[in-house]
Amino acid sequence: MACILNIETSTNVCSVAVSENGACIFEQADRNGGNHAEKLGTFVDEALSFADSHAIPVDAVAVSSGPGSYTGLRIGTSMAKGICYGSDIKLIAVPTLEVMSVPVLLHHEEIEDDALIVPMIDARRMEVYSQVFTRALKTVRDIQADVVDENTYKAYLNEHPVYFFGNGAEKCMEVINHPNAHLIKGIEPLAKNMLPLAEKRFVTEQFEDVAYFVPMYLKDFVAKQAKPLL
Repeated sequence: MACILNIETSTNVCSVAVSENGACIFEQADRNGGNHAEKLGTFVDEALSFADSHAIPVDAVAVSSGPGSYTGLRIGTSMAKGICYGSDIKLIAVPTLEVMSVPVLLHHEEIEDDALIVPMIDARRMEVYSQVFTRALKTVRDIQADVVDENTYKAYLNEHPVYFFGNGAEKCMEVINHPNAHLIKGIEPLAKNMLPLAEKRFVTEQFEDVAYFVPMYLKDFVAKQAKPLL
């Protein structure tokens, strides 16, 4: 097992967590938005100092890889790569929509076995980034930028209970309006929820090339010359 520094900055929440052998031993989070560049450096310094004071060597840095805010992803990725370069440790990328799904799968036992879960990150107007998973976190539909109307998820809703969550979900429930559609409130991407996903990638050696890694959605964002989401 390993000690991993986890960084999550894809939305207005800036958070950092340290895991050792799969357990969270340090966490900091700020939900005020707009100050990731300032807060992240402080949180990372505190996290590394905590690990050092307990004589725990950090083996890898895991960073949320999007989708999400252009600025947030850039700040988080730059910090993660800088630490990996400076300390010669591994870099792990964890998709943000998977991170958001962790607390739903762990803490919502009322979800039916055949249900689908749909994490959503707000883009603008009625657009969201979303992905469709089973309860086992198996991908049913890959990530897409959806312009949501009453038909967007109808094929899934006609066959399964579907649980929507994330900062893009609440605005969509008004137009989805289906008896199989359910909203879970209060779900946000947090570094502490990256732990099982990052640990699995460490064990299976799913590492990124520190020199060339760029979040997939940051590449797409620049290519489309879109405005920042936050």
